[in-house]
Amino acid sequence: MEKDIGKINKNETADIVIRIDDFGGKTGLTIREFVTSDRYTGFTKSGVRIPSSEFLKFREMINSVDLEDMKSEETSGKESKKTEQEEQSGIEDY
Repeated sequence: MEKDIGKINKNETADIVIRIDDFGGKTGLTIREFVTSDRYTGFTKSGVRIPSSEFLKFREMINSVDLEDMKSEETSGKESKKTEQEEQSGIEDY
C-alpha cells in the first residue's frame, strides 16, 4: 500500500515527499527526497520512516512547534510575503 500525502519543493531538482506505505509488512509514514536529474530520477536514500505505532507521538511533536520559532531573524519584525497556498492553508512563511 502506498498513499502519497503531499510534497514540498526543496530546490530546483528535489522535492520532499510524504507518504504512507508498507515496508516489511509494517505500515508507516515515510518522508523522503525525490530528485529529478539527467543522471537519476527517483527517491534518494535520504529520509526518515515513522512507524505507525509512533505516529501519534510524532504528530504531537510536530503540532507543538511554535510558528514564531520557525521565523528567521531576517523576517522577524517584517511583513513577509505569503503565497496564495500558504494563506489558504494557514502555514506561516519562515
